[in-house]
Formats: sequence, structure tokens, C-alpha cells
Amino acid sequence: MEKKKFYMTTAIAYTSAKPHIGNTYEIVLADAIARHKRMEGYDVFFCTGTDEHGQKIEEKAEAAGVTPKAYVDRVSGEVRKIWDTMNTTYDYFIRTTDAPHEKTVQKIFKKMYEKGDIYKSEYEGMYCTPCESFWTESQLVNGCCPDCGRPVQPAKEEAYFFKMSKYADRLIQYIEDNPDFIVPESRKKEMINNFLKPGLQDLCVSRTSFKWGIPVDFDPKHVVYVWLDALNNYITAIGYDPDGSTEQFEKLWPADLHIIGKDILRFHTIYWPIFLMSLDLPLPKQVFGHPWLLFAADKMSKSKGNVIYADDLVNLFGVDAVRYYLLSAMPYAQDGSITYETFIAKYNSDLANTIGNLVNRTVSMANKYFGGELPAAMIENELDRDLADTALQTAEAVKGYMDQYHTADALARILTLAQRSNKYIDETTPWALAKDEAKLPRLRTVLANLIEAIRYIAVLSEPFMPDTAAAMMDQIGLPDSHLEDGEALGSLAVFGSAPARKVGEAKALFARIDEKAMLEKIDKEIVQPQIAAAKAEAAASEAPAEEEKAEGVAFLPEITIDEFAKIDLRVGKIVSCEKLKKSRKLLKLMVDDGQGTRQILSGISKWYKPEDLEGRKVIFVANLAPAKLAGELSEGMVLAADAGEDDVRVMFVDDSIPAGSCIH
Repeated sequence: MEKKKFYMTTAIAYTSAKPHIGNTYEIVLADAIARHKRMEGYDVFFCTGTDEHGQKIEEKAEAAGVTPKAYVDRVSGEVRKIWDTMNTTYDYFIRTTDAPHEKTVQKIFKKMYEKGDIYKSEYEGMYCTPCESFWTESQLVNGCCPDCGRPVQPAKEEAYFFKMSKYADRLIQYIEDNPDFIVPESRKKEMINNFLKPGLQDLCVSRTSFKWGIPVDFDPKHVVYVWLDALNNYITAIGYDPDGSTEQFEKLWPADLHIIGKDILRFHTIYWPIFLMSLDLPLPKQVFGHPWLLFAADKMSKSKGNVIYADDLVNLFGVDAVRYYLLSAMPYAQDGSITYETFIAKYNSDLANTIGNLVNRTVSMANKYFGGELPAAMIENELDRDLADTALQTAEAVKGYMDQYHTADALARILTLAQRSNKYIDETTPWALAKDEAKLPRLRTVLANLIEAIRYIAVLSEPFMPDTAAAMMDQIGLPDSHLEDGEALGSLAVFGSAPARKVGEAKALFARIDEKAMLEKIDKEIVQPQIAAAKAEAAASEAPAEEEKAEGVAFLPEITIDEFAKIDLRVGKIVSCEKLKKSRKLLKLMVDDGQGTRQILSGISKWYKPEDLEGRKVIFVANLAPAKLAGELSEGMVLAADAGEDDVRVMFVDDSIPAGSCIH
């Protein structure tokens, strides 16, 4: 019987920089889903790749002194290397600089133009370079980009536009008729209420102010808007062509699942479906907008030394431990968190103490007491029945969770089975049974049941920790192919379906980590070099300024609006303040910056007491490289004015302005 197809994609990674652990979460999540679907018997086609055009890439390449193509070749290679390091089983890796993709995008643009969905006009508004997005004044949030919160720049240029409003009502109807099109539910409501119902404006789909993009073939001074370029990768990768698509495209489209980050949901659930409507193509069946992975409660920043890369974690803890953390620590609909401390704690608790310990001591006892020879599992009493029921219920629950992409819940149930198995050891006391020859048959049954429970854990763990699952199978005497034959999940319908056999050698799956020693190693080898590199980069980008005198007041040389835009001024609320013991001048402020809390040191203790500042809102420089002052880290600078000789005044702002607001 022919297998049912399942075409799934990730968002393609933007090649502006090496992907950090938050970016890597998506490919690991997608891989776990792909592996589970294969185990269920689906013919899976799993596509990923890199997004390589746009103004930001052009600027990055210029700063690096290389061509844009050389720049994206390097970063795309880094992306693919990390995806491979994470043991992901994608079927195709597309690059938007691939010639077939570029040629097809040109055809798509022309088809939309000839259909009347694209027209030429002039754009004047605000542009966010990092997001490659245009905004009107009314769409800005506190004067900043509503997506990323960064400053925007005025832009005016000739451009082509797509008639978004032409398809808006049709898209709203589609979303209402297909309640599972956008998940989680909260993401769907956000798209309808915040974007569709207020009305869609026509979308700028070309640029003339830079060259690094796919040229509009009938008007070469224009390059295709990066999102119209990138989104079409989902169909160009499988052979779509306006002049005649491949058999593979006809088989695979529409996609069954797009896995994307919540920050690009609008592009995938509004722009992309409308582009497809323009091409008269079916819409994807489902778009899953997953949450973000943050460092503690903050965004990752090199200057803070908290950017975590997957390959660094793999070198420290191993591939499967990293996969396990990403898939078990991320909630389904809310942002997750990672720190080195939480990683180590979860590694020791879940992997070393619970799963690893269970396998090691069970296999060791089987070899010690019976030379590894064990019968099939069997039910002799209520303890056995409870263990078997837990295993059967776990298999059913994991399938249900994975059908809804709840990986953290699925892994929690697998861990519960391991915990129940460890409890079964405590309840049956194999070491006591071994002392009485008359009880050896019972001991044999106990160990056989434990080995069977481990089989359940191994099979169910394969999508999440494939190498560990294979190692578990090897230790309990079953071939790796048992995980890949398409019948592994089916074999879990009966507890005891695995035959009598000889188990393998006991080997530690996860060695317990000394937290203190590991954190010292991380600080020395990763955190401090990262902070030093960020400081060196910041110092290299700052030209020394000479003061110029004008009527007795010192002024710095003039700067351009672009240079000023590099300074990120924000409103912050001082939630607490105290004097720094090691300094007579410094106060230590804990400032709510709208996304979390940061520590800022300010040399104003001569003029302010802590109680004068607590609860007040101030302006601070948010993107100033962190520095250590008197042994403490300062992550910003509060603005203050010289109000006279030996008089300094902090610039307070109205309490009604939200923390995190941009200052212009």
C-alpha cells in the first residue's frame, strides 16, 4: 500500500549571521516531528534551507569586505553544518541564491504582474532594515518597528506593489473555514484582529536602493522584495514552475505543515497565502507558529556574553542532550528559557539520574544475575500490571501529543515512564530477590519487565534522541532497525511483545556533570571570550572624536542621521536602587527595559539617594556594550544633564510612557 505523503518545511534561516540556539530550536523541532511521522508510516518530505538576499546582507558583506555571494556562502555553510551537527534528517536544503529558485521567482513576479496583482508606483514611508519591512507612521510602535522594536529610517523610492486588499476577504473566509490553519489558537486571533480586519495595505514588493536581490527581469533596476523571494522557496524547492511544474510538486503540494517562529507569522499566514491565491495554488494545510527560546527572560546578546550556539553545547554535553533540552524545555505556546545552569540541572536530573540510571542498573543486573539471558515480559501481580499499564498509556499519550506538536508534553510522559520504572525497582527490590534462590524466577520476570519498559522508552525517544534510542536498543539486545522498520510504534500495542533474548553490555548513556566545574569551563571558554570580542568590535566601530568649542560649550563633531540611528535610546523604569559598596560614586540600578530587567551602574550617588530614584522612569542607552565597573557589570547608561557647576540632573520621563519605548 502506498504511504500517505507528508510535506513539511521550516522557515529558511536568514544568512546575516551564524544561527544561535534559539534559531536551532526550529530545525530540531521539525526533525522530531518528521521522525515521528516516519515512524507512523508517512512518506515524509522535509525541506529547510537559507534565505540569502536583501539590504541587510548587502550591508553585512560590505562591512566584512567581501561580496554578498561570498558572505552568504560562508553563513549558509555554517547553517547547514549546525543542522547536520544536530542530526536532523531534512530531505532538501534550498538556498534562495540557487539558480532554479531565482529563475522561478522571476517568472512568479511576472505572472503576478501580468495578472494585474502587481503594479508600479512610488513608496514613501519608514523602513526597518533588519526586518526588511516597510511601515507607515501609524503602524509604528513608539516610533519603532512593530516587529523588532528597532529604529526605522525614512525611505522614498519607485517600487512595485502587490494588491493585498484584493484577496483579504477570501483569506479571512479561508481562516474561518479552516480552524486548524493557524496554530496555536492565540496566533490565529492575533492575525485576524491585528492585521486582517483593520484592512490590508498594498505591499511593496520591489526595491531599487540596493542590488543584492533577484532582478525583476522586465525592469532590471528593481530587485524582488526579499519576502516575495523567500516565501516562494516552499514551492520552488519541490519543482513549481508557472510554465509547468514537476511531478514531485504535484505530489507534495499543498504543504501539510509550515513550522515557523511566531515573529514571522504575519508573512506566512497573510502574505504567503495571498501570493498563493494569486498563483491559483492551494494553501498549505497548517502553519505552526512556535514561541521563542530566550536566555533566562532576556534576548541573547554577544555583549552580555549570553549568546548560546548549538555546536558549543554539543561539544560540552552531546547532541541528544541538546535536542532533549530544546524539545522538553519549550512550552507549546509560550516562550521558553535557557541558561547554562538550567541546562545542567535538567541534564543531571532527567538524563543522567532518571533515564541513564534506569538503563544502566537494569542491564547491569540482567548480566550480573542471569548472564544477560531474559525471557519476554510477563504480568504476575499488580506491580507488574501497573508498570505495563503505564507503558501502554505512555505510548498512546505520546502519539496524541506529537499529532499536536506538543513535544515537551510528549517527553514529560516518557520521563514519567522512566520514573515509574525506577520506582518499580524500589518496589520489587531485585537485590533482595537475588539472595534467595527460590525467588530467582520472580527476579527474572522483574528484570524482563524492566527491559520491556526500557524498550518503550527507547522507541518513543527515537524522534527526540535518536542516538540515545539506538544505544538503549543495543543494550537491551534489539537491533537499531527495530526503530526504523515502520512497525516500532505498532509493537508498543502489547506489553511483552518483544521476544526472549540476551541483553547487551551496560554502558553509561549520560555521565553526571559537576555543575561548578562545568560553569567555570563555560565562563572561561565561551562567555568571557564572547564579551571580549563584542567589546573589541564595538571599540573598532567607534572613531575617536575631537571636541570643538562654540561659545564656551563643548560640542562633538557632526554626525549623520544614520549614525544617530545606531544609538538605541529607551525608556526604563528603575525597580530598585542601592549604593555600590566598592565605589563612592556609583549607584546600582535595576531597570525594567520592557523585555526584562537589566543592571545599570550610574555615577550619580553624589546627587541622588536610592529612594529618590526607585519607581522613576528614565532614558537609557540600550545598546551600549556592557562593561565592568568596580567589579560589577553595567548594561547601559542612564542619561543625565550637567545642570551647572558640580550639579547633575537625571532625565526623568512621564510615568505614562511604557518601559521599553523608543526615544527619537
